[in-house]
Amino acid sequence: MAKTVAQINEKIRRGEVVVVTAEEFSLMATKADIEELAEKVDVVTTATFGPMCSSSAVINFGHWSPGIRMEEITLNGVSAYEGLAAVDTLIGATAESKFDPTYGGANVIEDLIAGKDVRLFARGKGTDCYPTREIDTWVNKDGLNEFYLFNPRNAYQNYAAATNSTNKIKYTYMGTLLPKFSNVTYSTSGELSPLLNDPYLRTIGLGTRIFLGGTEGYVVWNGTQYNTSRERNEHGIPLGTGATLALIGDAKAMSTEFIRSAYYEKYGVSLFVGIGIPIPVLDVRMAKHLSIRNSQIETIISDYGLEGHPSVSRVTYEELQSGKVLLPGGKEAKSAPLSSLSKAREIAKVLQTWIERGEFTLTEAVHPLPAKSFVKPLVPREGGSR
Repeated sequence: MAKTVAQINEKIRRGEVVVVTAEEFSLMATKADIEELAEKVDVVTTATFGPMCSSSAVINFGHWSPGIRMEEITLNGVSAYEGLAAVDTLIGATAESKFDPTYGGANVIEDLIAGKDVRLFARGKGTDCYPTREIDTWVNKDGLNEFYLFNPRNAYQNYAAATNSTNKIKYTYMGTLLPKFSNVTYSTSGELSPLLNDPYLRTIGLGTRIFLGGTEGYVVWNGTQYNTSRERNEHGIPLGTGATLALIGDAKAMSTEFIRSAYYEKYGVSLFVGIGIPIPVLDVRMAKHLSIRNSQIETIISDYGLEGHPSVSRVTYEELQSGKVLLPGGKEAKSAPLSSLSKAREIAKVLQTWIERGEFTLTEAVHPLPAKSFVKPLVPREGGSR
């Protein structure tokens, strides 16, 4: 018998809802009939915690007296965008400090969430309405009017694993890749991963309430590089990056337990973002998708040592999480995650508790995410029009 989100929310309010994590549901599906599980379980919590470079924070500082139109802005030496009116800014996670390449926008975001003071320097040309030309002061989240994350591309549905065929170490956003296929890195939480449990995005769309960085957040659009044109395996899992989400949430309420900065040697800074998405068990079809196992989730191993990152082989997350994979030619390579499975499990449990306590209800999307989309490359062009 099919269920609705409204019916599930009523069970949440009455304290009768049955919530399990995606890992728990997958294990239950090996021992019980899927129709029975679809009837018994109401919500499955999914989660991921990994590096998400396409993340940022929007900040309003409040007006200085006399006013300044900020046209050059740095926070702890990291440049922030100056083109958002007088005292608004956006700082990107991968922006680097002018003084320290290991410190960047992700660190500023983490420092502000932690309640630390951050040095604000701003300069403007001076106008009749904003005569101040320069300020040098300190800010923290308590003094900011707004401080929220707006992340244009988070929660990749799937992602390629990376290796390196060349004779030289490669320093990448997939970590340090050793020569001659010596290691493989990956960055998805497998059967816990949100968009792998709802591969056709039946329940996730604009307005979906989620766990973001330790507080509630929302899906506000499809993420950039959103791609539904990827080949899928027999279980509906895309064999490439697939869908992505644009997310928003109040950074003042977030925790550094679930938002962390990171530095990748000779590449740069990134931001680890904790995301949890509750998926309602609406019917048997949904239950079948939620019962996905790591042995059924495949991804591509790509050679990051060569231009274009050509495919090397296909591999399951069961193999990746075992700590070693077999590459073509019989080469055995060590495999290691960039994302944290233990943190993803913690997020899924926290979200489960919120729902069980009636502190978090589900939302129905106000608009679906695109069913058909593909990613275009940037093609070199000459000339252009004005």
